[in-house]
Amino acid sequence: MFRGVDLHQADRLPDQLRPNLRLVFVGTAASTRSAELGHYYAHPGNRFWRAIYEAGITPRRYQPSEFAALIELGIGFTDLSKSGAGMDHQIAAGTIDVPGFRAKIEKYRPRTIAFTSKKAASLFYGRPSAAIALGRQPRDATLPEIFVLPSPSGAASGHWTIEPWRELAAWIAA
Repeated sequence: MFRGVDLHQADRLPDQLRPNLRLVFVGTAASTRSAELGHYYAHPGNRFWRAIYEAGITPRRYQPSEFAALIELGIGFTDLSKSGAGMDHQIAAGTIDVPGFRAKIEKYRPRTIAFTSKKAASLFYGRPSAAIALGRQPRDATLPEIFVLPSPSGAASGHWTIEPWRELAAWIAA
């Protein structure tokens, strides 16, 4: 148990996926708060919901409890670790499932994926976070368009900028 959360629970948060979504947000794993509540980006200090509204990705500011409603806007959610919970450094490496994530991308074929941290992108690409640039990534024809966003977590405040979120909004609106 970690702060009342059973870390061996099968899925911390359910995937919100269906074929041909315009955008799928991809995190490393659920935060402890998100796992407890069952809502993506649920910690009060997390900027995610404010950022997607201020960047123009959503028409209004949604609450974490409304995450499932975004599928009607063509927006989905998943994590690289479906069984881990906590801050990135607390996620057991064995719970990171990049092949499983790639299989989801193959199955559902979203137009764009957006990693909500350089850590998540570094795990996907198999490169150190320092080698990952924010924003739109070089095109790989075998994958959807990929964006890397600065983490909206309050713990990552020193690296926060909304500009890559605005770049993503402009891309998916085009």
